[in-house]
Amino acid sequence: MTENASSYSVDNNTDIGSTSAKMQALLQRQKQAFIKEGAVSAETRIDRLTRAYRMIGENQQAILDASSADFGCHSRHQTQMSEVMAVMGGFDHNIKHVRKWMKPEKRPVMFPMNLMGARARVEYVPKGVIGCLGTWNFPVYTAILPVAGIFAAGNRAMVKLSELNPNIAELLQELIGKYFDETELAGFYGGPELGAEFAAMPFDHLIFTGGTHIGRHILDAAKANLTPCTLELGGKSPVIVGRSYDINKAAERIMTGKALNLGQACLAPDYVFVPKEKKEEFLSTAISFFSELFPTILDNPDYTSVINARHHARLSSYIEDAKAKGGDVREINPANENLSVGESGSQPAGTHKLPMTLVVEPNDDMLCMQEELFGAMLCVKTYDHVDDCIDYINARPRPLGLYYFGEDPTEERKVLDHTISGGVTINDVMAHSSCEDLPFGGIGNSGMGAYHGIEGFRTFSHPRAVFKQTKLDLMKLSGMLPPYGDKCQKQLDNLTKLKR
Repeated sequence: MTENASSYSVDNNTDIGSTSAKMQALLQRQKQAFIKEGAVSAETRIDRLTRAYRMIGENQQAILDASSADFGCHSRHQTQMSEVMAVMGGFDHNIKHVRKWMKPEKRPVMFPMNLMGARARVEYVPKGVIGCLGTWNFPVYTAILPVAGIFAAGNRAMVKLSELNPNIAELLQELIGKYFDETELAGFYGGPELGAEFAAMPFDHLIFTGGTHIGRHILDAAKANLTPCTLELGGKSPVIVGRSYDINKAAERIMTGKALNLGQACLAPDYVFVPKEKKEEFLSTAISFFSELFPTILDNPDYTSVINARHHARLSSYIEDAKAKGGDVREINPANENLSVGESGSQPAGTHKLPMTLVVEPNDDMLCMQEELFGAMLCVKTYDHVDDCIDYINARPRPLGLYYFGEDPTEERKVLDHTISGGVTINDVMAHSSCEDLPFGGIGNSGMGAYHGIEGFRTFSHPRAVFKQTKLDLMKLSGMLPPYGDKCQKQLDNLTKLKR
């Protein structure tokens, strides 16, 4: 470990140009260090992975404190699950498997060169310096977990931390500086302008987690340098509850998923299709189960706050819009607490708690069906035939997650074969992202590329083809050099005969 400072911050009073110059200079230093190092051994990769693993594990209480400070109230248990345990698990998985992933892959050589001793292989080589832009809902997970794949692939990294989590950002800056030399890993902290500068730098790869709108700006900034991008975006992830599944169990599992970060998750379900005749049973169970999880809201340390006033206002506007358009809006507030802020309410300044709100049978004109919710809201729609659910999903941008509940293998296969999404969880929600051996990523509006496990290793590696030619001069021996003649023609005719 080194005390070499490897993180930089910028606020509204700091010159963006100066910070940009520091980022550019450090990028060049990292690139030079990468080239000078040459082949990155398994031991070096494991050392970096282990230091990152320990950086999170040894400082988890500080992470929990910082997260609570940033959100006003953030469940310490859920923070430990999603920001500590999940991140440590990702690094541990890479440590265990990186030696195997690094091994060159033998590839077959075509006839007749294979008979003459030619050989081919693919070597997964590091790309160089990778830029990573994290986001606010899981600021440790989104900024640091990608570094597992980045380090496993032998790269160096620069990380842009979210300005909406100043306490987490400052803590991570300090920790990065303690555990890493700045030519290995560096962290930067600032607002949108700094983010734009960061995305425009000539990285060898860029990974971004955030909204689809910002994802388009990231691609636009990266195109000048032809920087390849991995985008983990989001969208409106749907749930289909089949008639073959216990409606009460489905309600409990769906609401358990919504409880994580109170819906502030890219994979959180946005809308649920339930059989028409089971609507009220689903709603009753969903409300009663969520009330058991959170019997109170205001003083409940397990009930996570909305990140800030702006997002609280955004979610509140969706709720008011649904009410104004005649929606059946059901708030889950078991203790009937007054959640207003200020003189009229009892919610303390600095917190922005919002009751979980169900919008039943919303129409497509409502904001809650047009925008990604990303908060304590869930839309519930009914259906007669599963085909109608599939048609509805396919008429909209491809989601990051798709969730199906059912015990009917034929229906399950139908849903899988007739929809497209980043990932799928069957008989639960969001769980596929916790499997480190599965690729995590979106498609279309929900993103591009994937990371986690071996897919992360390969995302941040360049698969370089290596071909070793035989000692024999086959082109000359086969007559396939100018001036061409009968011998060449016979060879070509033989090689181009139809075989199937």
